[in-house]
Amino acid sequence: MVTAADRKLYLGPRLRVLRRELGLNQTNMAEELGVSPSYLNHLERNQRPLTAQMLLRLANTYDIDMRDFVAGANEAAASDLHEIFADGLVRDIGIPRHEIMEVAENYPSVAEAMTRLYRALTDLRRMPDRMEQLGAAASPMASPLDWLREYLDGKRNHFDELDQAAEALSGELGQGPEALREGMLRRLGEPYGISVRVMPDEVLSGSLRHYDFHRRRLMLSERLPSESRLFGIAYQLALQVMQRPIVAAVERAAPPDEEAAVLARVAFANYAAAAILMPYGRFLEAAEKARYDCDLLAARFGLSYEHVAHRLTTLGRQGARGLPFFLLKIDAAGNVSKRFSGEAMPIARFGGGCPRWGVQRAFRLPGETVAALVEAPDETRYVTFARATPRTAAPGLVTIVLGCEAKHAGALGYADGLGSAPIPIGPACHLCERLRCLERALPPVTRALDLDQYQRPVAPYPFRAT
Repeated sequence: MVTAADRKLYLGPRLRVLRRELGLNQTNMAEELGVSPSYLNHLERNQRPLTAQMLLRLANTYDIDMRDFVAGANEAAASDLHEIFADGLVRDIGIPRHEIMEVAENYPSVAEAMTRLYRALTDLRRMPDRMEQLGAAASPMASPLDWLREYLDGKRNHFDELDQAAEALSGELGQGPEALREGMLRRLGEPYGISVRVMPDEVLSGSLRHYDFHRRRLMLSERLPSESRLFGIAYQLALQVMQRPIVAAVERAAPPDEEAAVLARVAFANYAAAAILMPYGRFLEAAEKARYDCDLLAARFGLSYEHVAHRLTTLGRQGARGLPFFLLKIDAAGNVSKRFSGEAMPIARFGGGCPRWGVQRAFRLPGETVAALVEAPDETRYVTFARATPRTAAPGLVTIVLGCEAKHAGALGYADGLGSAPIPIGPACHLCERLRCLERALPPVTRALDLDQYQRPVAPYPFRAT
């Protein structure tokens, strides 16, 4: 068996990403590393493995953590592959963990291709009645939203260049919601000449926020709560002051079309606004001291529960990481409108809601946090907590679900008192192969039904286990 020490490291995609993040071409990087451009080209194309000597040169030349550099190249791919090979179609093969890691480390393009194929299979499973309609007429390109979600997941929803710039800007404006608000208004006024006004609903014609370029006026709807007004001011300030790092972030993302580019600009401006209001170092320190109490953090930073929840998914700075949360935003009908994957959580990445999970209970208990210790089909345990919150300036509720692996429970206040007996859950019913589930709403598409006209089992939709 090939041990970890014996594996050759083919990190071409990770090396290429590093070079682009540094703004270097192959000739420049090759010169700085003391190798030929052709050799660097071979490394980036995975035609040569990275030697220990080359890793040391990279670490010394660009001040990077070698462990993070090596792990970052294959952790996400390995996480996806573990989820894929836990699927009922192939689970019986019993692919060893070390083989999955070898594929992720040595054949990253193969891992990416398998992940894309599995996503396509998952989409088909969700709409079996439309399978025959999919084919030549279906676009092979992902939608702009799919592209953006995949890009954010690939970056673990963390963009340190934006965080660094926003942290420096926030330090100039003042601490605390009131001081920060006044500082942002002053900065918008001078030198940009932008004023901020709260406007009647009928004036904005259904908009919640509108910037009038001609009058240099930011207009916020009276429907917005105070925390959303604060965020709207920060968003406009980010567009004015942080235009250069936002544009650079969009260029690095290389969106496939203009629609995706607009989505990326909005996403990075929102990210920057959150980083201004919740500067990285101060927010992480407060989160760790509060054991990630979202209510306390929302009160301290003058923002909403949802603002804080989103910010918790972005704490991935090297050497100062927060807990690796995944996030789901679910409406009353069970639709997932926002999704950040965090660690390897199959339900967060490829599935939907599970009736045994109890997330929907949050809708019956608005304002209360519903915490649970759950176990996925691969026997990995997670602490999850859900809160139903009002929609922004609209009727109805949405539920924000945060979670992380149970190994982090000691740092998380919501894990206190959950006990050690997890709730076994799965992805959406049509993907889940748990036997004898009383809450099952649909049979799994991966198994044949096992029906008997003379017997009615307790669990609905009996199916063959093999």
